[in-house]
Amino acid sequence: MSQPQELSALRHAAAPGQDGQLAVDMLVKLLDLEKLEEDLYRGLSPAVTLQRTFGGQVAGQALVAAGRTVGQEYDVHSLHSYFLRPGDPEIPIIYHVDRTRDGRTFSARRVEAIQHGKPIFTLSASFCIPEEGSFEHQVTMPEVVGPDELPTYRERIAGKEELLGEGAKLPRPVELRYISTPPWERTRATDEEFNEIWMKVDGVLPDDKFLHICALTYASDMTLLDSSVSRHGVSWARGEVLGASLDHAVWFHRPFRADEWLLYKSTSTTGGRARGFCQGQIWSQDGRLIATTAQEGLVRRLG
Repeated sequence: MSQPQELSALRHAAAPGQDGQLAVDMLVKLLDLEKLEEDLYRGLSPAVTLQRTFGGQVAGQALVAAGRTVGQEYDVHSLHSYFLRPGDPEIPIIYHVDRTRDGRTFSARRVEAIQHGKPIFTLSASFCIPEEGSFEHQVTMPEVVGPDELPTYRERIAGKEELLGEGAKLPRPVELRYISTPPWERTRATDEEFNEIWMKVDGVLPDDKFLHICALTYASDMTLLDSSVSRHGVSWARGEVLGASLDHAVWFHRPFRADEWLLYKSTSTTGGRARGFCQGQIWSQDGRLIATTAQEGLVRRLG
């Protein structure tokens, strides 16, 4: 299939408001980059999107590009990234991989995402060969209500679609179920300092552990920055605040499947000077801590 045909197929893969396996298949296509040359890849954006490219998409695609240059015996153990310019969803993104280091146990890659001749995003990723017999410990997963006892995302936003705007119409390959009060329902400052959600890819992914890591990277940008503003009783949806991700980091601790329920708990430890700093922890449903996230974002009060 030619690049224009691929672009057309991807941009019609999911209709507005579509969820489930078709939206998941769109996500898989989104993460399947075209190889242009050695260490050079091209990624596309879906048709139904906001004015700028979703940050999780760029991070996930950049990680795919990095992973294409290391052996299958390596796992991703961390990534660190910076959002430099808004992404344009109307044109492809070019990803250039720098093979920073290849060692016996660890390898490092740096990826630059380019549009209109300028970098819009950079990512550094570290890969390692898994080792057994290490010291094991982790923090305990909080006791929360299970995902099956919570309303779906579509049920939760029913009647609020106009308030949530274009975001409510986007295809949703990742299902979110809120344990804490959703940010659009918070109208006053609160001592509810944590955001807690269950999330999972809303369908079945292939048995490819690297694809599951890239899918979680895509999802990890969701709701994290919310924790910096929702405690103040303001919401992006009501037009009370302007926000954008500035940087994003993920550490992967244990194996998981992104198409099974994961608990995402996040909080903002500090905010000020038009920035909010947020940290998150992700557990599997059986209580294993599988990932830790951190992000700082631009947060400006409007009005």
